[in-house]
Amino acid sequence: MITGTVNCRREAVLRLAVLDANSNGRSSDAVVDTGFDGWISLPPTLVTALGLRWQRFGRAILADGSESLFDVYEARVLWDGQARITPVSEMDAEPLVGMSLMYGYELVLPVLDGATFTLRRISNP
Repeated sequence: MITGTVNCRREAVLRLAVLDANSNGRSSDAVVDTGFDGWISLPPTLVTALGLRWQRFGRAILADGSESLFDVYEARVLWDGQARITPVSEMDAEPLVGMSLMYGYELVLPVLDGATFTLRRISNP
């Protein structure tokens, strides 16, 4: 089970650990974004600090209808106690956790300042 907290801006935030090439973890707060169908996004400074390996270019249609092009890297992320190889969308914004990483989990999210939310693995998604 994964837990996080709802902050005063009403964002669901969890602690995300991303491993570098030497298996050293860098933890960062990440906002759960149910409108983001990707895995995770990280800012360029963190992508560089982790020395992530570039994979390809990505393209997304944003909420305002505009198109965004970005680099996609590969990282190992600690997720529910396990290291998972995960695509990382490089975006100049705060880290996000998207729906692809949460696939197979149930999100229970009380929307109250300071509330604790949970992500629980679903046995047969």
